[in-house]
Amino acid sequence: MVSMTLPLGLSAFHRPWLATWFAAGVLAVAESGYGATGQYLVYVGTYTGAKSKGIYVFRFDAAAGTVQAPVLAAELRHPTFLDLHPSGQYLYAVNEVSDFAGQRAGAVTAFAVDRATGQLSQLSQVSSRGAGPCHIAVHPTGTCLFVANYGGGSVAALPIGSDGRLGEATSFHQHEGKSVNPRRQEAPHAHGVTLAPDGRYLFVPDLGLDRILVYRVDAARATLTPHELSYAAVKPGAGPRHFAMHSSGRFAYAINELDSTITGFNYDLARGALSQLGTVSTLPSDFAGPSTTAEIEVHPSGKYVYGSNRGHDSLAVFAVRANNGALQFVERVSTGGKTPRSFGIEPGGTWLWAANQGSDNLVLFRIEAASGRLTPSGPVLDVGAPVCVKFLAVE
Repeated sequence: MVSMTLPLGLSAFHRPWLATWFAAGVLAVAESGYGATGQYLVYVGTYTGAKSKGIYVFRFDAAAGTVQAPVLAAELRHPTFLDLHPSGQYLYAVNEVSDFAGQRAGAVTAFAVDRATGQLSQLSQVSSRGAGPCHIAVHPTGTCLFVANYGGGSVAALPIGSDGRLGEATSFHQHEGKSVNPRRQEAPHAHGVTLAPDGRYLFVPDLGLDRILVYRVDAARATLTPHELSYAAVKPGAGPRHFAMHSSGRFAYAINELDSTITGFNYDLARGALSQLGTVSTLPSDFAGPSTTAEIEVHPSGKYVYGSNRGHDSLAVFAVRANNGALQFVERVSTGGKTPRSFGIEPGGTWLWAANQGSDNLVLFRIEAASGRLTPSGPVLDVGAPVCVKFLAVE
């Protein structure tokens, strides 16, 4: 249900929320049409419990500035992170569990998408080959996907059939080692899977190893092979969580969970090689409370990078220097809720939905094209323990 009260964070922002409430659960978003185009089905992955039963969906019209109340699209246990097939016909979700089919493993579930209603129909479900799968990425060819297992400290490749169904893993790699934090880095913890723009390489940030591991991808065979330039390191104890490629293909960025930083890299497209270009903090220098980072995204324009802070409960905004990819701080903005596990930038680059896991809500922000700054600009949507936001264009 859409919240029928003033949006969270009003007093913290000290800015007017220009939202008008309409009948039938449809809401008008303030200052709509700011460079926005397209209509979307927006899918939300969650941790299931008292307030969530699985994957939720709502309609979002970026041009008209309207959003409908979220509804349950598929009932499923802990479908935290999602990804879409390039055809738009299928959606894939990790099941972030450690007890699938009598094994210490999680699962990945495939769904067919009803583009008229947004509802999902389950096609198949297979083992992720490791405990606690936490991130997923579909290859641009649509022939396979990759899954990171946090608890298992491993990565696997799964083939995708012409009907969207998943096959059993065709490639599996167990990470080995540890790093300096005895509580969080006692073993490998693969935390993300991100493909290079050309799909030839896969980057796997491992929080437990303080490394971004690099794999060669054979999409036709759905296999992974460790790259001879096998990894890029970050500062010991940083704990890389997620990884994002710049739209130019020249740069990449790792958000480090444990020390709340972002490390930038130059990327050699031909060699699949990463080299560090610098690290910035996502937190203010005078913040003393506990906080960890979560998500990172590069704006579609390539001009800005966004990262989320859990504890400080904010989004950190950085401008990208076009000549060398270095990050320059712009601002930090409250997410209007607690524990921003993730967020999603609308493909047109005008809107950002922040998923506040701790306060069970989604908060909408408008992105200022000239500066990358964020302004809270619409309703708060109630979704239990939201984790991931994915956009499917339906126009």
